[in-house]
Amino acid sequence: MAETKLGTRCVQAGYHPENGEPRQIPIIQSTTFKYATSSDMGKLFDLEADGYFYSRLQNPTNDHVAAKIAALEGGTAAMLTSSGQAATFYAIFNIASCGDHVVSSASIYGGSYNLFAVTMKRMGIEFTFVDPNCSEEELSAAFRPNTKAVFGETIANPALTVLDIEKFARAAHAHGVPLIIDNTFATPINCRPFEWGADIVTHSTTKYMDGHGGAVGGCIVDSGKFDWTKYPDKFPGLCTPDESYHGVTYTERFGLAGAYITKATAQLMRDFGSVQSPQSAYYLNLGLESLHVRVKRHCENAQKVAEFLQQHEKIAWVQYCGLPGDKYYELGQKYLPNGSCGVVSFGVKGGRAAAEAFMGRLKIAAIETHVADARTCCLHPASSTHRQMNAQELLAAGVSEDLVRYSCGLEDADDLVADIDQALSGKD
Repeated sequence: MAETKLGTRCVQAGYHPENGEPRQIPIIQSTTFKYATSSDMGKLFDLEADGYFYSRLQNPTNDHVAAKIAALEGGTAAMLTSSGQAATFYAIFNIASCGDHVVSSASIYGGSYNLFAVTMKRMGIEFTFVDPNCSEEELSAAFRPNTKAVFGETIANPALTVLDIEKFARAAHAHGVPLIIDNTFATPINCRPFEWGADIVTHSTTKYMDGHGGAVGGCIVDSGKFDWTKYPDKFPGLCTPDESYHGVTYTERFGLAGAYITKATAQLMRDFGSVQSPQSAYYLNLGLESLHVRVKRHCENAQKVAEFLQQHEKIAWVQYCGLPGDKYYELGQKYLPNGSCGVVSFGVKGGRAAAEAFMGRLKIAAIETHVADARTCCLHPASSTHRQMNAQELLAAGVSEDLVRYSCGLEDADDLVADIDQALSGKD
């Protein structure tokens, strides 16, 4: 049979029950697993056999769901984490350590910026933030001999910058490092970064993948295409023996298809334990089964809302790559021809105070620190997710003080437009 389409993978991939087994992915709510002999368990600890010994590292429920996401992204291996933040941290820390350097787009989620600029800086990893719209020459100049990775978001949260993935991939590969892409907003339904040259993809599964605000989670997917063995001095953790596992060399034992995720599981999950719970993974799978249907509706609603806002006299500006004339429209047509996401960013005339007053009058959209699920919600990033940034950092991230991030849910688009209209009218 030919390779199935994404909609079929959303429903069917990752778990294939045998005769008489549960049709739905079973929740293996167990911390531990029984073995007949110490020798059998020892093989697991030496990474010589497949299996499970402790759910801080791996769990069968999680692995079924991770396999589904890998199938959606077109990757060779994946792992679930306790949150999107954990996925972002693991994705980079798996190949970078104290004394190393990473190039990142400046237009990224505020939580990721703080992780990079504050916490990981304290760990000795330095980040250079570049304008996503920079020239190839400017991008290349950001690299150093100790650069280990490049990071960006397919669609930046909340600036809605559309990353030129091919440009960033060319620069990364020219300098012998992988491109890591956060694909949370686009999801693999609207963009598959591996097809454009990315090497590793991360997700906050809390958003569209879960789709109902039910469970926090994250995921890392490896394309299996980056050849770590070409740069053994740059990536010793993957290409030289790991003495904490009796000298196993991940690229030799697991090949390019499995080395990166195996190391992240065997080392980082072992030591940090930011694993997603089996119950949360079960909820995530329920969301994934309808992802291809929901994403289309989110995008349709966002397009109608963006078009309405663009024509409204009280709106200063609108950012949504589905609008002809938007500065990211052409990149959107290239990377996201079937739609981008359900999030629209815009500014209300009158600045910060007017934006906050507008949000307070909304009846359908709730003000909350969330985005991208079935219920419409909104946020003022400068006061919340990006609150720790100064004016210069906000500008570099594409976040103005009047920016409102409006996440269209699955409600009727006409009701969303009517709610926005009444809120802009200024009548309580």
